[in-house]
Amino acid sequence: MKKAVVIVAGGKGLRMGGDVPKQFLPVGGKPVLMRTISRFLEYDKAMQVVLVLPVSQQEYWRQLCAEYHFSEPHIVADGGETRFHSVKNGLSVVAPDVTLVGVHDGVRPFVSVATIAACYDEARRSGAVVPVIPVVETVRHLTDDGGSETVSRDDYRLVQTPQVFDAALLRHAYTQEYTSFFTDDASVVEALGHAVTLVDGNRENIKITTPSDLAIAEVYCRE
Repeated sequence: MKKAVVIVAGGKGLRMGGDVPKQFLPVGGKPVLMRTISRFLEYDKAMQVVLVLPVSQQEYWRQLCAEYHFSEPHIVADGGETRFHSVKNGLSVVAPDVTLVGVHDGVRPFVSVATIAACYDEARRSGAVVPVIPVVETVRHLTDDGGSETVSRDDYRLVQTPQVFDAALLRHAYTQEYTSFFTDDASVVEALGHAVTLVDGNRENIKITTPSDLAIAEVYCRE
């Protein structure tokens, strides 16, 4: 069963306070995106990796690959106006014989191989999988009258990536017209009426978006 992953990296790094997009920042001496790509190939050397980048960032990525001697096999696809359109562009270059395809945030370099394996294994059975972790903070719901109320955190989960799907199902899902409701790939697939299965993610699988996230990432690298 041939697998692929579409790694979406369209961030501009604004919340980092610098000019370099967050996916290119070094963590533990290596750019975030390189760590992310390598983790998937650690799981499956034969996996097709599609990296979706804005056209304006692709030359810089090529320069980084040369500078760091990064030769892990991957294809670069053009980013789109939204994440939805970026994923759709990435899917368009996924090989036709791929049967399982995941979509992953480029700035989640610490997804574990065990989480990746669990997602692809379950997707083979159920067709649509999302990794999640429990909510540990107290959660409040904003009410219509302008107030708020405590809700049971046991009823909620935090969503991670990779979100993995039967390839034919995901391709079909992305033929739908874009709506703002599509915040991730699971929401696109659910719009077809297909149920999504949850599997355990890993707590270290953080999305690096702020300077404090970058500091935590350096700790993970040292460990």
